[in-house]
Amino acid sequence: MFCCNGKKHDFRLFVESKIGMVEKIQAETDTGFIGIHKYHKNSQLPRKSSKKRPLTKEDKLYNRRISSERITNEHVIGFVKRFKILSERYRNRRKRFGLRFNLLAGICNFDLRP
Repeated sequence: MFCCNGKKHDFRLFVESKIGMVEKIQAETDTGFIGIHKYHKNSQLPRKSSKKRPLTKEDKLYNRRISSERITNEHVIGFVKRFKILSERYRNRRKRFGLRFNLLAGICNFDLRP
């Protein structure tokens, strides 16, 4: 997990972290990660429409497939945000942020186990 002081977009955080991803792993991202192909070739972005070029049926099916695969991750992020450690300003000691976040991740994993 990457954190920073203040507001910063997820993609900028990813680029500045300089963490490489294994090429075998397929990254399915949202439209906020335009330009990820420079850093990770095996990535999928939803297709966007414009005034001059609306989405075709194939594009809509493609976007729907990506969204259905990403929804589980979005639910987990929402579950973690319920604890307010990510959604609000963290006001405790920064030293213990990683420890507390890992504890919350453990609770989430325990709750989501099959």
